[in-house]
Amino acid sequence: MIQYQTLTEMLDHRSRGAGGIGYLEGESAEKTLPLSKLRQRALGILHHLQRAGAEPGDLLILHVASNEQFIDAYWACLYGGIVPVPVAVGISDEHKQKLLRIARQLGRPLLYTDRKLRDRLAAFAESQGTADVWNALERRTFLIDQLDDVSREGTPARVSTDQTAFIQFSSGSTSEPKGVVLTHGNILANAEGSRQAAGFTEQDVSLSWMPLTHDMGLIGFHLMMMYCGVRQYLMPTDLFVRRALLWMKFASAKRATITCSPNFGYRHFLRALGDKTLDGVDLASIRMIFNGAEPISVELADEFLERMAPYGLRRNAMYPVYGLAEASLAVSFPPPGTEYRYVTVDRRSLGVGTTARFVAADDPNALKLMCEGRPIPYTSVRLVDDSGAEVAPDTVGHLLMRGDNVTRGYFQNPEANAAAISPDGWLRTGDLALWHEGDLYVTGRSKEIIFVNGQNYYPHDLEALLQHEPGLDLGKVAAAGVRNPHSPTDDLVLFVLHRSDVADFVPIATRAIHLVNEHAGVEVARVVPVKRIPKTTSGKIQRSALGQAYENGEFDSEIAEFDAAWAAAHGQGRAAAGQIERQLKAIVDDAMPGKHVDVDDNLFEVGASSLTLIQIHEKIDELWPNQVDLTELFDFPTIAQLAKHLEGKLESR
Repeated sequence: MIQYQTLTEMLDHRSRGAGGIGYLEGESAEKTLPLSKLRQRALGILHHLQRAGAEPGDLLILHVASNEQFIDAYWACLYGGIVPVPVAVGISDEHKQKLLRIARQLGRPLLYTDRKLRDRLAAFAESQGTADVWNALERRTFLIDQLDDVSREGTPARVSTDQTAFIQFSSGSTSEPKGVVLTHGNILANAEGSRQAAGFTEQDVSLSWMPLTHDMGLIGFHLMMMYCGVRQYLMPTDLFVRRALLWMKFASAKRATITCSPNFGYRHFLRALGDKTLDGVDLASIRMIFNGAEPISVELADEFLERMAPYGLRRNAMYPVYGLAEASLAVSFPPPGTEYRYVTVDRRSLGVGTTARFVAADDPNALKLMCEGRPIPYTSVRLVDDSGAEVAPDTVGHLLMRGDNVTRGYFQNPEANAAAISPDGWLRTGDLALWHEGDLYVTGRSKEIIFVNGQNYYPHDLEALLQHEPGLDLGKVAAAGVRNPHSPTDDLVLFVLHRSDVADFVPIATRAIHLVNEHAGVEVARVVPVKRIPKTTSGKIQRSALGQAYENGEFDSEIAEFDAAWAAAHGQGRAAAGQIERQLKAIVDDAMPGKHVDVDDNLFEVGASSLTLIQIHEKIDELWPNQVDLTELFDFPTIAQLAKHLEGKLESR
């Protein structure tokens, strides 16, 4: 039975106990906040919001970098009947553009942020010609810096089960993002269903580095943990990115029993680990590592468990699950304490309505599919063919879901609602799956979403970033996610129509990589010149056909020719001059192995993603503490420019 009617009722109850949140800001920087104190602070912040004019039903964009400040403000909104709209803080233009698009869509939202982030948004809006949106938003902006006293409590609003608990917006820098509306009742139903399926108890201890703007971070490892009375620890995402090994060190020190990561996190951790050892780390307490948020790699799960086995991590701790924001997070779980299972199928037998062909692991077309269990309580799942008829076991179908935890729709988007939700309440997820021996195996997606480093990207968004560049017009470039057999995540591949000499293609490819890296913050794995962009009879680009041709090796000769031309254009520059330039060159080379970066190469043009920039900045900050801000890598994107900038700063000290 669901224990509470609203999330505020939940915190009211839990705040009378001994529960708390541990904020892990560094190896020796920790702060514990009792839930009783969280409630007091939330009501104190609500007083300030109400004094600034906030009323029940208002929409508030929550844009802060600190986990602690985020959670304080989130609960202040809930107590005041204000609808929080979390938007991630990032270093790329995509994040700032997304916030402004959301603001326009919301109408007259409030903005809760700090002075530094506000100033960056203002400058960006001015540069993009969207000052009208920003000016309206700035007038309703509340700065955390203005909070001087939270001792006086605001007036709680009357909150109902059907009231919106928050709106989570999808990616979308060049098109309108979709806002998933989730109610208190949706989230509480999912929390109770997850508790029953996973067996969470008050003896559990959770640890998460997932961002609170992501459903796994906010719902899975804050709200759900509070519902179950679990002691929770939160680690900043950027701290994990910079110092990934702290994840398992914290898990050992806090005797965590539950933690989580998508493919990206396991891969990033293993890269950081290399051939190092984790002295003093004991992971025997971990009973469950949630693995989800993107297609699950069996090979990566195997590798992670093998590397962590000497530290006491059991194989049955890996817990592959399926979920999405529209479900308030969780859809299906396997039985706790069982070792994960998978099947091996012919990747060519996974069309909708097709019966999957099971093959040996050494088959050249073998694809391993992870078992993701069965629907949790309060959730139902159907698999149907293109006509809407349910498919037989081992047959691929569209994955539909319905339940108390499932959103009733997207924010002010009747077209998206009509396309996604049937009259009887079944929501089309866009994923494809099959039932095998009663369990769910997700096989792919009918949508063309690209999963890279735990984030979703829409192909048309990325293509639109390039449309004003010569040779990269809309219709002449296609973005596709291609699963690399040696990688646990998608590779972003750009296919560009080009029929002339390949040497002339190098500047076009360079510009494409630059624009996507700088504005979307995602690394382009490959740019492929193609003689034809296949389209449907209605003119839609067939991205999946290009991706399949790429996987089948149909572009290998074009790729080899392009690689030779690219190598001739890069990696032949002047040697680094001066100590600082040489040190920066070594940092970049270490962060971008195999890229052949010259000191005068623009980092965005040679494939520096947001993650790579964070890693580069971390090493720079170790050598020259507090001298270079992360955002300055955008202003000085070559090693030579950055070295000159840094030299000037050091000389002026």
